[in-house]
Amino acid sequence: MANLKEVKARIQSVISTQQITKAMKMVAAAKLRRAQDRIVRLRPYSEKLNGILTNLTATLGEDVPNLYGAEREIKKVLIVVVTSDRGLCGGFNSSVSKATLARIESAYPEQFAAGNVELLCIGTKGRDFFKRREYAYNDTYVGLFGDLTFETVREAAEYAMNGFLNKQFDAVDIVYNEFKNVATQVVNTKRFLPAGVSSEEESGADSNSDYLFEPSKEEIVSELIPKALKIDFYSAVLESNASEHGARMTAMDKATENADDILRELRLTYNRTRQAAITTEILEIVGGAEALSQG
Repeated sequence: MANLKEVKARIQSVISTQQITKAMKMVAAAKLRRAQDRIVRLRPYSEKLNGILTNLTATLGEDVPNLYGAEREIKKVLIVVVTSDRGLCGGFNSSVSKATLARIESAYPEQFAAGNVELLCIGTKGRDFFKRREYAYNDTYVGLFGDLTFETVREAAEYAMNGFLNKQFDAVDIVYNEFKNVATQVVNTKRFLPAGVSSEEESGADSNSDYLFEPSKEEIVSELIPKALKIDFYSAVLESNASEHGARMTAMDKATENADDILRELRLTYNRTRQAAITTEILEIVGGAEALSQG
């Protein structure tokens, strides 16, 4: 059985750790409120713009080609992996990394075998994960969360968009955590380019909507589609940012609760050890007195 000094030191250590987890939970809660407010305000705009983009690309004829919607044989792929810069947020980062590996294995095994899959890492945790596994990655925009604004995210979006236009990539996917609530974040893998290619879940009910173009279809297409793509990219990064703080808040809350459980066990062990030591001392005193009396 551990001595009293060791048990007491462990109790102090757990108390100190619990204070840290409580503080981290409060910080994550404050950041979550700001991040959640940003994504809630952007969602309606982003969803409506995506709906218009999908319907618009469906109405374009050969006279007005959508360069961002060109479907061609997929030989080279870019996968944007959105993780966080810090840990202590449960399975937030590992779930995105595993989903990325699953996406490569299921959709792009031939391209990966040929060395034609590039990972654009946003967040250091994703970069570190794939660096250890010696995957081809690009960490140019890995530090976006240090200064998370539309302008900084726009540069990463333009890298993917220009790469698609220049035929460096034939498809661009984004893997990120979608924010549902504080306790729930869902890993989402979606096709970013070609634009207008969406799953059944993402297609809206108004897919047959018709539009009147003013001043001209060419000008609207050249302005609207790139803007919609950048907003969509920005929305994914904001979703991940809010999810990170929610995951960290939940993880720190559970860590604080676990610390309480450990403290209860340690204090029970401390009291038992202390009682055993007192009992031993009493027995020694009684034994000594008995020996003196007999002498």
